Amino acid sequence: MIIQVDSLFKAYGDVKAVNGISFEVGEGNLFSFLGTNGAGKSTTINVLTTLISKDQGTVCVGGFDIERSAGQVRKLIGVVFQDSVLDPILSVRENLTVRGSMYGLHGSRLRGAVANAMAITNVEELASRHYGKLSGGQRRRVDIARSLVHMPKVLFLDEPTTGLDPKTRNDIWHLIRELQKSNGMTVFLTTHYMEEAADSDDIVVIHRGEIKAHGTPLELKTKYCSDLLKLTLTTGEYIEHKLVETTNALPIIDPYRGRISNVEIINGTLDDVFLNLTEGFEDVN
Repeated sequence: MIIQVDSLFKAYGDVKAVNGISFEVGEGNLFSFLGTNGAGKSTTINVLTTLISKDQGTVCVGGFDIERSAGQVRKLIGVVFQDSVLDPILSVRENLTVRGSMYGLHGSRLRGAVANAMAITNVEELASRHYGKLSGGQRRRVDIARSLVHMPKVLFLDEPTTGLDPKTRNDIWHLIRELQKSNGMTVFLTTHYMEEAADSDDIVVIHRGEIKAHGTPLELKTKYCSDLLKLTLTTGEYIEHKLVETTNALPIIDPYRGRISNVEIINGTLDDVFLNLTEGFEDVN
């Protein structure tokens, strides 16, 4: 496991932002960390990326303790924050060059690393443009390029597509999936868009600082939501049945044979899982 979290606690005064959570992330996996606003997602990422200290617990990234070996952890990770950390006045190339120099890259190695990051993210044509003059989608690509200059083993994405239009979101996700598959990179994602987590290898749902569910997308959908069978009869009568499994529809349909004008099965989604786990609770974090 490339990330190991055991009994992590982090509080701000009386507010327990993260309340004793434990989980692991497999190397090369797409891991989604889901929760409502204030659930503890960003606090957890900030601890994992050594930006803030934990109160209690053990956290290791790449085999290194995040406090005892913070410098080693930072060499292994790249982070795309919710808000940009790049200089709007500098050009794209200048921003990436500054970033690369922070990792001890110099001369031809630095130039090569910057060129490689721009090529991977398809921002080469933006190299001489000021970051502050770019569109939202262009800035997000450059943000990802910044995180890739040193080719990290783990890429943290904190709500990377918030505020982007559907096409740009799709383009960004195509890029992220290509990075994961072609480089074996571990991707740790937080997002409000449940469909972005649908291809995850593993998902954790956090609420009020505590883990409410953990599993693959299929495991969570099987456990926390149902499929829905909708029958329309030739008489105009409308019938609905919740299904534990899709195949359970067959014995329900059978008695109506010859009298059915339409059959529809709506599969449960991660949105349903998320709502069933968090609905009715108001976040206070």
